[in-house]
Amino acid sequence: MAANYRAVGRARSEAEFIANIGVVIEEADETVFWLEMLVESGIVKLAKLKELLSEANQLLSIFSASGGTARA
Repeated sequence: MAANYRAVGRARSEAEFIANIGVVIEEADETVFWLEMLVESGIVKLAKLKELLSEANQLLSIFSASGGTARA
């Protein structure tokens, strides 16, 4: 997610920015998915991942808002 977000800052056009932030949103969502899967499968207890999952969801919200603003 971080490397893709760095690429967003280096976008050469608005279209490239929008495309790159879309990749970041996908990666953030995938991160949330895998963290949820770890908890739901019982591999890791929610207490261990609660803060990390919260942060991942916050980042997903921030990136999604940024993508929406860029498309508007």
